[in-house]
Amino acid sequence: MKNMVTKITVLLCALLCFTANAKKFENLALTPQMGWNSWNNFDCDVNEDMIKEMADAMVATGMRDAGYQYINIDDCWHGERDENGFIQESKEHFPSGMKALADYVHSKGLKLGIYSDAGTKTCAGRAGSRGYEYQDALTYARWGIDYLKYDWCATENVNPIGAYTLMRDALYSAGRPILFSICEWGDNKPWEWAKDIGHSWRTTGDIYPCWSCEKKQGSWSSWGVLPILDMQDKLRKYAGPGHWNDMDMMEVGNEGLSFEESRAHFSFWCLLAAPLIAGNDPREMSPEITALMTDPEAIAINQDPLGKQGYRYYRDPNREIWVRPLDDGDWAVILHNP
Repeated sequence: MKNMVTKITVLLCALLCFTANAKKFENLALTPQMGWNSWNNFDCDVNEDMIKEMADAMVATGMRDAGYQYINIDDCWHGERDENGFIQESKEHFPSGMKALADYVHSKGLKLGIYSDAGTKTCAGRAGSRGYEYQDALTYARWGIDYLKYDWCATENVNPIGAYTLMRDALYSAGRPILFSICEWGDNKPWEWAKDIGHSWRTTGDIYPCWSCEKKQGSWSSWGVLPILDMQDKLRKYAGPGHWNDMDMMEVGNEGLSFEESRAHFSFWCLLAAPLIAGNDPREMSPEITALMTDPEAIAINQDPLGKQGYRYYRDPNREIWVRPLDDGDWAVILHNP
């Protein structure tokens, strides 16, 4: 045991020494990231069989070929930390281990993402990364993780710039390129400071599967599509290749939205250069939702290399006009009846 502790100490010291030159990984998210996340549809009900089925479905539905890359496991995958402080996956829900799951996802031509929190606990009460940033980053690299969503629960008296910079440095020191998704809910205006820290940052609280509503969650609220759109005012100047405003995972195809509302929701996320992270169940998509989410023209607008976020150009009580400049000199336009 003494030799093991010594080796861990030496390794962590080496990582800390390397941090002097740390930065976020470049050449990631040069266009908004595309993928799928477990939270909107499955909450804490995650396990390795389901994640494998999602990877299979991403291939079978054409989502992978349309550009969706990441299979992201949100909260509740965690087991306990071992005697040396290294986080373990839940052996009940991920009996083969996260490394084996990453290998499976990679074999499908996809990438695996994971979730943690800048506080002592995650939002669902699992082990957070505070105080274990370098160990967790090293673990993710060893597992073959490609994406980290980093949340903001249990962070009383924590400085957000310091906390997210610390995890950025830890990821860089671990050596594996990992897309860093800041999930701080826009509370501390990350668009003003996170360009060199993360590849995207949340601009709002959580999304809710409705068109225009506020869902009270006690001391905070979840938001429908229209309120989230209104919250993007004056933020477009902060977005660009490698650093995107994130309006949360999509509710496209989920109960609570009509097909027309899902279509408008998807169109707006494309126009505003938001990360396209699906939050539905790809195993059970209708043909109409599949066609919508894999529409090549809409996705081309989202992935336009100019990287300019769209904006509301005109508004009156009966209509809105939203526009986005594109790399070839054209403009994408949405005509919206509120």
